[in-house]
Amino acid sequence: MEYKILKVSIADRIATVTISRPAVLNALNTAFFTEMKHFLQDLEARDDVRVLVVTGEGKAFAAGADIAEMSGMTPPEAFNFSRVGQEVFALLEQMRIPVIAAVNGYALGGGCELAMACDFRFASKLAKFGQPEMNLGLTPGYAGTQRLSRISGLGNALYLILTADTITAEDALRIGLVQKLCEPETLVEEVMKLASKIASNGSGAIPAIKKLIREGISLSFDEGSILEAKAFAQLFGEAATKEGMKAFMEKRKPQW
Repeated sequence: MEYKILKVSIADRIATVTISRPAVLNALNTAFFTEMKHFLQDLEARDDVRVLVVTGEGKAFAAGADIAEMSGMTPPEAFNFSRVGQEVFALLEQMRIPVIAAVNGYALGGGCELAMACDFRFASKLAKFGQPEMNLGLTPGYAGTQRLSRISGLGNALYLILTADTITAEDALRIGLVQKLCEPETLVEEVMKLASKIASNGSGAIPAIKKLIREGISLSFDEGSILEAKAFAQLFGEAATKEGMKAFMEKRKPQW
């Protein structure tokens, strides 16, 4: 598929996808979701990529859904538009590899929901976050009501969505929406440094850990613990785990 909105690069086992609609602050439209779904499905089938980085071109990560496209929708069309976005963001969230959002600017509405579908978020100190759908008489449509409460807590989710406030990167860090702040000029460098660190680990523990945490959050503590024990035991049958423990005992780096 030829991408017109996404810019994709793959190097050193790291894939980077950049949303490129800078004239409209990378607003998310149907074409974006079509391209992103194709890209994620293609990437999931590859074994030469260990980390995915998601970012935006220009001064926005993504400033929300494309209101120009939404404004004429009927309720059934709006339902389908919401479900398509939810499906694509679920694919992103369920990727076997870690996904890092490099939030370079505005992450509002659907853009904030996109960032939340990633595993964690590094942000420029100039970035802004928010769910301003209330200003349009709407709710978030891409599972923002569900992810924000799980990431930042019930009170913070209710506050941000009901007030439609835009918050600073510092406030996003304070409520756990962001894991690290970076100077604007070093954001990409910091994210790629983290991605390289993760990509250098060739063991099956990384996808196992992501699966355990993602699935375990919806289970009881005991059910999640059993799931963990099974994954822990299964890794003992993998060559990479044996190499990791052998390297530790021999005081050297694993040869993955």
